[in-house]
Amino acid sequence: MKLETTKRIVIKIGSSLLFNKENNKLNKEWLISLAEDVSFLKNQNKDVIIVSSGAIALGAKDLNLEMKELSLDKHQALAAIGQIQLMIAFKNAFEKYESKISQILLTLDDTEKRRRSINARRTIDTLLKLNITPVVNENDTIATNEIKYGDNDRLAARVAQITGADCLILLSNINGLYSADPKNNEKLKLINHVTEINSTIEDMAGSSVSNTGKGGMKTKVMAAKTALSAGCHMAITNGTVNNPVQALFNGRPCTWFEPNKTPLAARKQWIVGTMKPVGSVVIDDGAKQALIKGSSLLPAGIVQISGEFERGDAIEILSKAKSKIGIGLASYSSIEGIKIMGHKSNEIGNILSYSYREEMIHKDDLVLL
Repeated sequence: MKLETTKRIVIKIGSSLLFNKENNKLNKEWLISLAEDVSFLKNQNKDVIIVSSGAIALGAKDLNLEMKELSLDKHQALAAIGQIQLMIAFKNAFEKYESKISQILLTLDDTEKRRRSINARRTIDTLLKLNITPVVNENDTIATNEIKYGDNDRLAARVAQITGADCLILLSNINGLYSADPKNNEKLKLINHVTEINSTIEDMAGSSVSNTGKGGMKTKVMAAKTALSAGCHMAITNGTVNNPVQALFNGRPCTWFEPNKTPLAARKQWIVGTMKPVGSVVIDDGAKQALIKGSSLLPAGIVQISGEFERGDAIEILSKAKSKIGIGLASYSSIEGIKIMGHKSNEIGNILSYSYREEMIHKDDLVLL
């Protein structure tokens, strides 16, 4: 993959990269170099989202505790302590390049449940439009085993999926996927390109090689499955050097997992293939022609709404003759839609006293049949 062609990049940082192994302190120099990388990418008009580990490890260090000996509730408490320090470290590093960051805390539920994932995506989209870099971490302070990812590799893949990213970079302490565990045989081959996750690829995955991180190669391959299904390229590369992303741009060894579709195509395939419509809207001829030309569906073009649906639900789009035109995800509930249909987008705020977005169905959430 040519990184130069990417539009939205998710960068996942492992705990082992944030800590200096020799003194067990936060690796501030490395983090500043990453901030420089993000500035480098943003100067090329790329959206950048970071998924970072490290909160629990920072909390444990602050209290001089060993993480492996602690119960879940202690881990949750350490996350609450370490999260503050982690964000301060990011803030200080990014300020050196006049860049602002924000904190996003997510659980498994937040990314698996459609309405929550839509809210997360829109918040992240808004932050990116404001030129603010989202820093995502698992919300360990409230997550129980039932709603935890347990590693940030898979969380990063889900973030890439729900935000429509076309590139996911997993910065690790290994060059990529090898044909077997490289600790046992230095002559084994690094797999440079993977286009399908099959049993052979899964058998190549080993276990974690880090004391501070939970994610091993198995979790990275699981993340690759999610990324490929979302049309997102994914790289595993050794991020232990300063400026690890620019090093990847310059040809640092890695494994690229390459999808056979784009993120937008994958999203539309998901809408058509898995979403069951729970309502419908009838649109006028002008709106129909606008959709055919690639526009979103605006409230002004809607003449009738049927069924009961919530924001994020799938609904059918019908012509005035009641022929099916397409399917899409509603930006407003049926109750809200009835109030704003036939009105201009700039009137939504006055009618509802709030406004999620200008469209009833955004073009990226719409599939013509």
